[in-house]
Amino acid sequence: MAKAKTQQTGASVVQYLAALDSEQRRKDGKELLALMKQITGEPAKMWGPSIIGFGKYHYKYASGHEGDGIIAGFSPRKASLVVYLGSVLENKTLMAKLGKYKVGKGCLYINKLDDVDRAVLRKLIEASVVETRKRVA
Repeated sequence: MAKAKTQQTGASVVQYLAALDSEQRRKDGKELLALMKQITGEPAKMWGPSIIGFGKYHYKYASGHEGDGIIAGFSPRKASLVVYLGSVLENKTLMAKLGKYKVGKGCLYINKLDDVDRAVLRKLIEASVVETRKRVA
C-alpha cells in the first residue's frame, strides 16, 4: 500500500514562517499559528513542505489505505492562505458572514486575514476541530 504523500516532518514551523517571501503571509501565518494552537491545544508541526498542522489522527479506509491526518491546519501559499476546514464549509450561516473567500474541497482560500471576519473564522475552525475529533474518536 502506498504511503500518504503528506507526512509530518521535523522541520521548524517558526523558520518556515520566517522564510516566507511576503510580509503579509508571515503576519497572517503567525496569527493563524497562535489561533489554531489556542483552539486545538496542540503544538504546531510541519506536514510536508508547506502545511502547518495541529494534532493528528490515524485513519484507515475499507480499501486498506491508511495514514495520519491533521486535526486542524493551514498553508500560507503564495496565491492565498489555505485553511483546512472539511465539511464545516457547508455551514451557510457562518460562511455568509465570513467575508471575502473562495472554497475548494474541504479548503478555505483567503487572500489575507483582513478580508474575513476573524470571529467567524474562529467559529469555523472550532467547529472543524470538534467535528474532526468526534469523527476519529
